[in-house]
Amino acid sequence: MEASEYESVLCVKPEVHVYRIPPRATNRGYRASEWQLDQPSWSGRLRITAKGQVAYIKLEDRTSGELFAQAPVDQFPGTAVESVTDSSRYFVIRIEDGNGRRAFIGIGFVDRGDAFDFNVALQDHFKWVKQQCEFAKQAQNPDQGPKLDLGFKEGQTIKLNIANIKKKEGTGSPRARPASTGGLSLLPPPPGGKTSTLIPPPGEQLSTGRSPVQPVVAPGTGGATESWPQPKPATAATADIWGDFTKSTGSASSQPQSGTGWVQF
Repeated sequence: MEASEYESVLCVKPEVHVYRIPPRATNRGYRASEWQLDQPSWSGRLRITAKGQVAYIKLEDRTSGELFAQAPVDQFPGTAVESVTDSSRYFVIRIEDGNGRRAFIGIGFVDRGDAFDFNVALQDHFKWVKQQCEFAKQAQNPDQGPKLDLGFKEGQTIKLNIANIKKKEGTGSPRARPASTGGLSLLPPPPGGKTSTLIPPPGEQLSTGRSPVQPVVAPGTGGATESWPQPKPATAATADIWGDFTKSTGSASSQPQSGTGWVQF
């Protein structure tokens, strides 16, 4: 045992009872019912420690911590710790005094949960010991361990799902968006269609039966447009056309007509 190894505490139980057990006559196992359970030989605290690969079951006084007995355990399950056949709260342990003398005594817990923790603490320790031994063997003989083969076998293929990959920003040609005014998009005119007519400014009169006058661009003026033509006075023909609309009954007939030729309703 190396001097650098330290002692760790695995489990502590505040109450445990110690019993004198009769010698085992057969190999059928120990039975707690054969002990005098109502008259324990000693009661105190149980503490399980570990130093290296060996666990130690220590029976100590509750107040002073004085050691009553100690049972080194180098294998579990084994002869150092055995369970009884008729209860899960009692065990038989092999204690040693350090001078080569050994004895078997019985221990028991009042609470069944304490017995479960006692058993699990020993199992976890020796499971760790087994793992450490396997790691040490692999470190000494690394070539004997299983090798990880990451190469493709003959005819083996893989499948990649790239449907959820988003296109990065700034790549590809940007899509042109039509200019919008007031939240409404303007559609281009249909092919071969006529351009929309211009509405004359307020105060001007539209001639009946003729299309509105388009502003004419004078040649050589750099794109400057000529002024709108002056409105012509209403002719007799125009008056006849609008005559039916100017006739009304009631108080509407007394309303003056607009000077621009528009009929007011």
